[in-house]
Amino acid sequence: MRSIWNGAISFGLVSIPIKLVNATENHSISFRQIHTEDGGRIRYRKVCELEEREVPTAEIGKGYEDADGSIIPITDEDLAALPIPTARTIEIVAFVPADRIDPLQMGAAYYLSANGVPAAKPYTLLREALKRSRRVAIAKYALRGRERLGMLRVVDDVIAMHGLLWPDEIRTPEGVAPDEHVTVRDAELDLADALMDTLGEVDLETLHDDYREAVEELIAAKADGATPARKAPAGEGGGKVIDLLAALENSVRQARSARGEPGSPTGDSGSGSESDSGSGSGSDSMAEVRHISPRKSSRATPKQVGGKKSKSTSSKAATKTTARKPAAKATAKAGAANKPAEKKTTKTTKTTKTAKSTKSTTAKKTTAGRRRASA
Repeated sequence: MRSIWNGAISFGLVSIPIKLVNATENHSISFRQIHTEDGGRIRYRKVCELEEREVPTAEIGKGYEDADGSIIPITDEDLAALPIPTARTIEIVAFVPADRIDPLQMGAAYYLSANGVPAAKPYTLLREALKRSRRVAIAKYALRGRERLGMLRVVDDVIAMHGLLWPDEIRTPEGVAPDEHVTVRDAELDLADALMDTLGEVDLETLHDDYREAVEELIAAKADGATPARKAPAGEGGGKVIDLLAALENSVRQARSARGEPGSPTGDSGSGSESDSGSGSGSDSMAEVRHISPRKSSRATPKQVGGKKSKSTSSKAATKTTARKPAAKATAKAGAANKPAEKKTTKTTKTTKTAKSTKSTTAKKTTAGRRRASA
């Protein structure tokens, strides 16, 4: 591998000559800009805006644009003359636990290779010291015209260096978190843990860039004059309101099914629905199903075959007759219940009339007797 920087690691009074090698490589496919009408390349030309002519690379330098728009020329000699102690040195300033480094700070990765036979001994000393202490080294170095921050750690038997952003280059996450208060229930956390346990184990060597492979197949097909295979467009994504508990359960089931593992995520899918009662969002996998017997319909249209009513008509008439009998019985009972009251009323009326008739007869006899006595 070709080195991009030569220098030394400054480890106290120990100096370790090293070469800096890129630890990563970019496999993404790059495209050229073309004229869609004829396929011609689109190129950018570097033109001086004062002379309005194209300028060769040898005549191009660098400059700083001031606030008023004026340009202050800066040469490579000016930068090389700056008093930077890390100009050709990776200066270790501290050793800290690895968890002290925020992953947000980590940038490009490099391998540090011992430069020459005399560098092998101090290089190995630093590597083994980092291994035994289980710490990483924080260092400052200069690369491509600026001083940078780095972290040294051991990868296999090699010392690797990660470029770090300066602390003031990390933005605070203000306004990024959800504004509204959200409560996460224990049942949801349990399912999230189950999903993490199912998806957590993976061999990183098996992961690859599916999109890059698809682009390569597309290019190969077009180069051969074939029609590239097209997949159906994916469904619309975005903010859909879902039943989180049901989504987690289904995710665990799918993950376990993909791995050939039987069983449901919780063992009792109904427990989640009880804790979520009143939330207003249900799930087919959590709902209680009750079987309801079908209702009999009596709205069949009567049919006549050979001038006679069909069985359905006869059964319908029988049903009506049967339905009328209880009603007639109820009416008869009601009439029977009213008869005693009518008999009592008749008896009372007759008694009253008899009493009046007897009283009238007695009064007539008394009056006749008095008349006879007076005569």
